[in-house]
Order: sequence, then C-alpha cells, then structure tokens
Amino acid sequence: MAIKIRKEDALNYHTQGKPGKIEVVPTKPLSSQLDLALAYSPGVAEPCLEIKENKENVYKYTSKGNLVAVISNGTAVLGLGDIGPEASKPVMEGKGVLFKKFAGIDVFDIEIDEKDPKKLIQIIKSLEPTFGGVNLEDIKAPECFEIETTLKEEMNIPLMHDDQHGTAIISGAALLNALEVVGKNIEDIKLVVNGAGASAVSCTRFYMSLGVKRENIVMCDRDGAIRADRDNLDAIKSEFATTRDVNTLTEALIGADVFLGLSAGNIMQPEQILQMAENPIVFALANPDPEIAYDLAMATRDDIIMATGRSDFPNQVNNVLGFPYIFRGALDVRATAINEEMKLAAAKAIAALAKEPVPEIVNKAYGNQKLSFGKFYLIPKPFDPRLITTIAPAVAKAAMESGVAKYHITDWESYELELQERIGIDQRLMLRVITRAKKDPKRVVFAEADNVKILKAAQLLWTEKVAIPILLGNSEKIDRLIEEHGLDLSGVTIIDPYKEEEKLQHYANILHQKRQRKGLTPRECLRLMRDRNYYGAMMVELGEADALISGLTKDYPKTILPALHVIGVKKGTDRVAGMYIMNTSKGPFFFSDTTVNVNPNADQLVEIIGLTAKGVRFFDIEPRVAVLSYSNFGSAKGEIASKTAEATIKAKEKYPNLIIEGEMQANVALNEEIQRENYPFSSLIGQKANTLIFPDLSSGNIAYKLLAELGNAEAIGPVLLGMNKPVHILQLGSSIREIVNMVAIAVVDAQSQEQL
Repeated sequence: MAIKIRKEDALNYHTQGKPGKIEVVPTKPLSSQLDLALAYSPGVAEPCLEIKENKENVYKYTSKGNLVAVISNGTAVLGLGDIGPEASKPVMEGKGVLFKKFAGIDVFDIEIDEKDPKKLIQIIKSLEPTFGGVNLEDIKAPECFEIETTLKEEMNIPLMHDDQHGTAIISGAALLNALEVVGKNIEDIKLVVNGAGASAVSCTRFYMSLGVKRENIVMCDRDGAIRADRDNLDAIKSEFATTRDVNTLTEALIGADVFLGLSAGNIMQPEQILQMAENPIVFALANPDPEIAYDLAMATRDDIIMATGRSDFPNQVNNVLGFPYIFRGALDVRATAINEEMKLAAAKAIAALAKEPVPEIVNKAYGNQKLSFGKFYLIPKPFDPRLITTIAPAVAKAAMESGVAKYHITDWESYELELQERIGIDQRLMLRVITRAKKDPKRVVFAEADNVKILKAAQLLWTEKVAIPILLGNSEKIDRLIEEHGLDLSGVTIIDPYKEEEKLQHYANILHQKRQRKGLTPRECLRLMRDRNYYGAMMVELGEADALISGLTKDYPKTILPALHVIGVKKGTDRVAGMYIMNTSKGPFFFSDTTVNVNPNADQLVEIIGLTAKGVRFFDIEPRVAVLSYSNFGSAKGEIASKTAEATIKAKEKYPNLIIEGEMQANVALNEEIQRENYPFSSLIGQKANTLIFPDLSSGNIAYKLLAELGNAEAIGPVLLGMNKPVHILQLGSSIREIVNMVAIAVVDAQSQEQL
C-alpha cells in the first residue's frame, strides 16, 4: 500500500526537537582544557603545517575524505520545479541523511542562490578544498549538462549529478535483469524514451553504454517523436533525433521492446502497451504518478514487466540504491572522478545482487514478502544490507582499473569489514567465523527442514560453501516447499526418518543402551527416534553428520533434551550453558548464561565461567570476565551478591590465568573511569570487560533481549557450551541471517572437534 503523508505530519517531523534533519557531531573528546587546546589553538597548528607541506595530508588530518557536498540551486526540485534554494534545503538535508544512513558518509548541504551556469560553476569549483566529493542535485536542464561537464573537467574529486546518473544506473541494472528474464539481447531491442530532460538523456546515454544501439532508439518530448528533420533542435535533442518515419509516441511504441518514461503521469494508454512487442518492458518512472498506473498496465498484458519509481509496487527504481555506495567506493580510493567505467560497474553489481538469495531481514522489512529474482524482483530493495559491500567495492575496483584512483585497496576482506563498520554493522567476528567455515565445510543436519526459513538458509549455506546441509523431514513436503519458493537445493541430501525403518531401529537400539537405566524401554526408544531432534542427534553421535541445528519451531528445553540424552556433555563437565554474542557499536560482548541454567549456585557459576571463557576463546578473543550483581565488591548484602562474590573468588583460584572481576554492577563493569575512581584494585582497569556472567537465567535473558531491541545490538546465538559434540539450538523464530550465523559457528565447532 502507498504511504499516505499528511501535511501536518511532514511539518511536525521537520520541526520536532531541533529543526531540520541533521547536526554536526564532534568525533574527538572535548571535555577538558587540553582537549580544546588540541582541537583548536594552539594544537591545531600542527596538522595545518603538515597539510601545507603536502596537500594530500588533508585526507589524513581532516574529514575531507569522508565529506560530500550536496549542492543545489533549487531550479528543479523533485516534482516541484524551480522553488528556489531555500525551499530546496529540506530535500538536500534529506539527501545528506541518506548518505549517512546507507554509506556512513558525512554531508554538508549547500544551497546556492545562483542560476547563471558559469557563475555556479565558479562557486562550486572553489569549494574543492573542503570536500572529498560533490553530489549535484535538482539543477534544471539543459544547464545541468554544462555545469556537470565543466566541473568534471576542472575538478579533481568525484562529482555526479544524481538526477541524471542515479536513475540511469539503477534503471540500467533493472533493464539488464529484465532482458535476462524475457530472454532478449540488449543489442537487438527497440527502445522508446518519453521525456528529454536530464534523467531521460542520461538514461538513454547509459543504456547505449550497456549495449543499446542508437538506431534502435526513439526519444519523444511534448511535441512527439524527436526527428532529425525537426526545426530548431538543440545539441542534446539532435543527439537522439531519429530518421525513422514516426511522429508520435503511439507510432514509436509499435513493436517496441522497452518503454522508458521520465515525463509526466498518466500519459500512456493501455492500447499503446498492447502495440508493443512480446514480453514488453515498461519503466514508467514519472513521480509520484507513473506514465501509466501500475495496476492498469499489469491488467493490460500478462507478459509485461513493469518498474516504477514508487515504493508500493515491485521493481522500484530508487536512486538510494546507487549514490551512497558509488560515492563510498569513489571516496575510499580517492578517485579524481566518477567515470563511465565506475557507473557501469555499479549497475552490473546491482543487477548481480538481485540474483542472490534475499536475506530474511529484507523480506521482513517489506511485509514478509518472499522475494526472488524474476519479473517482480529485478533489483534489490533499498534496505538490503549487502548493497554497501557489493556496490562500493565494484566501484572502487573500476576506479582503480580505469586509472582515476589515487589510493589502491589491496585487502578486500578488510575493506568489506570497514564498510560494515561505517554503517554500524560490526560483523568482524562473524565474518571471521564464516571465512573459517568455508575453508572446510562440514555436514550439518537440520532437524526442521520442513520450514522455509531453514530451506532458504540451507540454500545460502550450500551455494556459499559454508556448510553441507542434510535436511530432515517429510521429503514430499520439503520438495514442495523448494518448488513453491523457487529454491535450488540440488545435490543436498534429504532424509525422511519415517522411511528409514532399518536405521530407526538401529538408532533406537543405541539409545536404549545409553538410557536403559534411565527408564527408557526399547519401544519408547523407537518412538523417540521418530522425533527428528533425536534422529539428528544420533546422526552426529555416530559420525554420520558433524553438527546438529534445531530449535526454530520448538521451545529451547524440548530441543536440548534429546541432544543431552543422545550426545551428552563433555567429559569432566557437569552442565551446559548458553552464551549470546552481542555485536554493538563498541564491539562484541559475550553474555552468559542466557538460556539454560535457571538459578545456578556459586559452584555452578564457576563452571559456567569456565565454559564461557572457552566459548569466547573459540572466537579468537581473550575473555575479560565480569561477574555481575546488584552489588559492587560487597557494597550490598543478599543471596545473589553473596553467591556471585563467592563464585568470583573460586573462579580466580580455578582459572588463575583468566582476567576476572566481581561481584559488580553492569555499568561499573563497563566503565573504567568509575573503577579507577572507586575501585582502583579492579583487574578490569585497562582491560575492558567483554564477557558478562549473569547471576541467573532471568537477568541474562532479559539483558540480551533488551540490548537487542533498545540498543540496536545484533544478537548472535545462543551458542551452546559444554556439549560433547557440536549441537546448537536456535531461538524460536530465528531469522535466516541468525540461522546462517549459527550454522557457521557449528561448522567451526566441528572443525575444532576434529583437531582435538
């Protein structure tokens, strides 16, 4: 459904709190006289002198390298026309917010009261020392062509008029994929363009770069087809003038393969679409109303592929898919321009991403749609978290290969991590785990393979070579789900336990040997083995699989019990524990126990501390443990304070090489200044706590869920600690991304087991 915006809501949004949408936030401490002296006089003189000696040092000592100017004179603002520079400022601020949100790029919006192209060029050129790049916005044609062309020739930083090139790049990606869906070659298609403004001209030029032939293009304006014999054509329209005997849009559309509209709403009729070639591609990109209504166009022909500029219909051509990531890649290699090679690389990267399995987070963001490549999903959605790590590297590589990069990236894995950090996605830990998993994928049995989330995760893991999935469940149902959702799991093993009578009996006999003195009869063991959690656990126990994943659709206790009965805990261990990894803006933190032990005593807490420390080291991180309570080092009395204090003392004795402190409140554990001032004996001073041990299940479970919901932290887990073989239990309703993370952990866990 289209979002209805009320005038009052829009105005209130822009006035609530601080007026506008942006502010400047210092990136260095300014809390003391020394800080101020370093930030300004006299300390600031030192970087000034370094830059004077070498201008390139401006990228080292200032924000220039991550700063883009969004510049407009307000002559062509959205669909509002020439409304002036002041009235354009809300739009430019909005553009700045998108740069920051999607690519971590800082922006100063600059609205210039000047319409003379030559004077505007002079003003913008003079700003080059301040900015790492320039995004021109909402400048009317034909002046925008002269302004951009001249500035690109005279400036040595990346510059792009997004109204022209943004739409070209995104719609170009959509065109490539639409042609693949219908099986047409781009060199053969007949293209009709309605509109001759900045976007239409740029799109047409870009489509020619992709392979469309000039002789197969007809461009139309208000007066009809732009013909070579028309009087008073300017240079730009002359570039696309046709020699074909067509005079109107209707005539041009006869037999056309592609319609590109960048004109006005509702100017196209169903009869015109009916005259187009088989499998017509209609990009009706006028906003807010497309050249023909989406529902009307789709009802006119069954074979049509449609894209619009609207978010309430499939295939939205949205510039936010492009400009943040194009500038990100350009800035990161200090490109002196955004050239054709970089734009083509962006379009092809966007097109390729649409063919990858869609993350569950994207499906949820768009109303739990089941998106997959095809006529209704030609290009990725704007909130796809993979855009930055797909487009920016492609643009950076193109800049390097085309010779406009002043800085060359050599470690692309580190660059991907850096990109994720810029937008607050700190996945260093999980990327490291996934990289390890890919080196030696293991067999992971999924006990709930009749769930589409599991199947989508399995496809991703299979295609990315992270794991070798084994799917347990009703084979007919699994096959049906695979077909319904267009998944490709060819080569993946599917096992229906109910059809494995001989194996069931064998497994039941082994279970009976293990549990015959625990009250289980042979018949009861056979009944239990029909439960896929028991069946999957036995596969792992007997070496027929390397790890078990379950828990998506069942309560945690019901899932863990079969694994404990079949596989059991490690030798020398009396219990298991559950640990969550919380990825925060301050790095990863490890929370334990969050899922298993309801109210452990002091000795049990000691064991949980040991299990957790091993779990943290599993991720190549040295644990620094804080045992949490409502008390700081005996400041309050009570059962919890007493047991956590006792547990800390015993854990220090048992694990002398472990950095551990407690009992202490959570804020004290994470704030070294409080510790220095009040508890200078704390072993966590200078060794910030990264591992938090909770006194009971309630506090741990509540804490991780609150942090995930209110603190924008990513929760990874729970990682089951203490099992004899790799078993990991998903939380009820885990997303595909969470499933993939847990499987990667399970694979690396299995790798580690082999090395013991």
